[in-house]
Amino acid sequence: MNYLTIDQYRHAWFYRHQDMPVPASDLEQIKPMTPARSRTLWETFISKEADFPEDFGKGEWVTHGNTWLETDCDWQTPWESEDQVLPSSILEHLLWDDGTVVYFCYAADHVVETRWGVFKKYWKNFLFMDDGPLLIGKRRKEVVQFFQTGRCRIGNQP
Repeated sequence: MNYLTIDQYRHAWFYRHQDMPVPASDLEQIKPMTPARSRTLWETFISKEADFPEDFGKGEWVTHGNTWLETDCDWQTPWESEDQVLPSSILEHLLWDDGTVVYFCYAADHVVETRWGVFKKYWKNFLFMDDGPLLIGKRRKEVVQFFQTGRCRIGNQP
């Protein structure tokens, strides 16, 4: 089994929040991975050494300056607005088809899979936890990392 049901997911409230609930038809497209499957994805695409974003070391691609094209993108202001659209700098960098499989990587044991179209629609729900998660696409090099400061950085994996 690679996925948890939304009822098994400890952070299901992200998607059931009273101010921005995700409809059942879209909720079924948000697939939290099991800790084992999360770890496999994390170790393959993010880090073999660090379990959490704050633990990334000097030798990892995430810490390399040449990975990041923009390092001061504001996500907090759009998140707090009534507008549901992702910040334009993110949309301009992630020119993915809505069907592209994406992974929102919170930690080595905590990854959520969905489609780009679903993520764009409900990105605010994913960011209830904002301590360095990475957004990556399946077979894509583009990446975005979000921080508690309300800033993000946009770049390309090596």
